Amino acid sequence: MSSAVSIVNVDVYIALKKGSFHRMSQACFTSHLKISQKMTKASTFDRKGRATIVDVGRVAGVSDATVSRALNKPETVSAKTRARIEAAIAETGYVPNPLAKAMVSGRTYTIGALVPTLNHSIFSKFLHALESDLSDQGYNLVVAVTDADRDREVEKAKKLLAMGVEGLIVSGLSHNADLLREAARFAVPLIATSYYEPSAPLPTIGYDNKIVATQALAHLTALGHRRIAVAHGPVAGNDRTRSRIDALADPGEGASLTFYETTLDYAGGAAVVDRLEGPYSALLCLSDVLAVGALFQLRSLGKRVPEDISLMGFDDLDASQFTVPPLSTVRLPIQDMGRVTARAVCDFLDSGSPIAPRLLEAQVIARASTGAVPLAPGASDNPRGS
Repeated sequence: MSSAVSIVNVDVYIALKKGSFHRMSQACFTSHLKISQKMTKASTFDRKGRATIVDVGRVAGVSDATVSRALNKPETVSAKTRARIEAAIAETGYVPNPLAKAMVSGRTYTIGALVPTLNHSIFSKFLHALESDLSDQGYNLVVAVTDADRDREVEKAKKLLAMGVEGLIVSGLSHNADLLREAARFAVPLIATSYYEPSAPLPTIGYDNKIVATQALAHLTALGHRRIAVAHGPVAGNDRTRSRIDALADPGEGASLTFYETTLDYAGGAAVVDRLEGPYSALLCLSDVLAVGALFQLRSLGKRVPEDISLMGFDDLDASQFTVPPLSTVRLPIQDMGRVTARAVCDFLDSGSPIAPRLLEAQVIARASTGAVPLAPGASDNPRGS
């Protein structure tokens, strides 16, 4: 417990050093630090004085072996004896030692997830669904952030494996070979998410990025758009973005697409609007984050959406339905992906069921930010103006 408080205090201290907290926050920080120090020194946190199953057995009037059975195989102990043991646990304050349990069982019931970032809600939604379902099945989740750096991903994977995780979950299929070797060396399953490729060397659970990109384009072309700008985040190390771009390379329908790479944030979306060259009638952003940034910039330039230019996003983030106008987008099955992934890895670990590739369906969500190509003269001019 003291460790968790220390981590929080370090984060707050860093924020204070950057000047992002007011005086009230500094007072809260100081108070938290004093509490943390007291808790760290308190005898109740002395590991040597912690209650054991021997103490529980003595208070309950049973052997420590009976206590162990009650904790690990409660169906083998009578209800009356379990009640006495539960009362003894409450009296002694006994907390099971997960390390000791792991040594006896050979299981940690812990899964590791490696994600590129936590700055975008698409990953937090996935992790929330993943953790919730894992918890329901008796497993814990440990998360490591890689910053989309393959070498860092390998190093963090090694740390997770050294902790004893029983499975690793990653994003996409672009990884160093060392990652696959480490997973094989520890004999743990490695699952790729946010991608579907049945012929991949590891099981994939997610959506077909090429299909979802063409679905987004089809929505725009059905409205008559042919001159379309496409904004996307960095391609390096991101096979999901690469696949979407590849799918749009030959748009058909007489459409002409121009691609703009930018940073994956609101500022990146706004920057694309400033870079647009040509009479585009629609802007397709391969992320809702980019689309929202683009929307803000278009409005600041006095351009109307969709009257002057249609705008479409990707991901269906929570805020997308509340923008003005509400953002047309592609809804990715992020929460379903978290649940399906959790069940797949648990079924493999608990019963040996093979982890099979799973294709999850995405859905185009048409809202007010996209409309038919305007027919009024000059309506399809460069959204930045002349």
